[in-house]
Amino acid sequence: MARPCKKRRICRKPSCRRFCPEPETDRPVITMTLEEYECLRLLDYEGLTQEECAAQLLVARTTVQSLYATARKRLAASLVEGRPLEIAGGSFTCCGGEPAQPCPFFSSSICTVPADPKGVFPMKLAITYDEATQGIFQHFGKSPAFKIYTVEGKNIVSSEVVPTNGAGHGALAGFLQQHHVDTLICGGIGAGAQTALAGVGITIYGGVQGNADDAARALLSGQLAYDPAVHCSHHEHHGQNGHTCGC
Repeated sequence: MARPCKKRRICRKPSCRRFCPEPETDRPVITMTLEEYECLRLLDYEGLTQEECAAQLLVARTTVQSLYATARKRLAASLVEGRPLEIAGGSFTCCGGEPAQPCPFFSSSICTVPADPKGVFPMKLAITYDEATQGIFQHFGKSPAFKIYTVEGKNIVSSEVVPTNGAGHGALAGFLQQHHVDTLICGGIGAGAQTALAGVGITIYGGVQGNADDAARALLSGQLAYDPAVHCSHHEHHGQNGHTCGC
């Protein structure tokens, strides 16, 4: 009797599930499974190590290596041969865990991809927040509060300001996880904090300035200006005048 395949844990589904060449062709579609996509996202987009990716997917490192190699082969074939790429299917479970804690990245506690082809999913968005200016606080590790938005589709249905009560640095990843946050907008943020947030499945949009509400709306409309290679510029002045940065 064949050994059953262990399901991999998925904490993001693609916002677009089909990519077509221009001009369109009638060439056969290449299909990438959701766990292959998730592996590619974690390693190449989030910058996790293979060990961290394996822990996130709940699989062995050798499985990560296999998924990654297959995903890149499919992606390369789509680009080189000009074939449509579709992300669908696979053997996976969503990251909600217990039935009482449904996965925030899927529309149901049942681990299936929603039928909505537009990829709309519930979101909990947090923004480092300066209540005095209603703007984005520029140092993640010292943020006095977060403004947390509940989003359905592309609409903000509610928001609240949650003080950090002195929590900072690595503790903020757990703080945001407790509030079921899956997406973060911030200013400067250090590599350690980025790693901690990636470890709990939080997507980061860093290097953003301005009004918090405006940034939230810009993200939902696909117009947010952010820096995918953001870092904390204060690290360049580490030790000057006694300053240390924990962004």
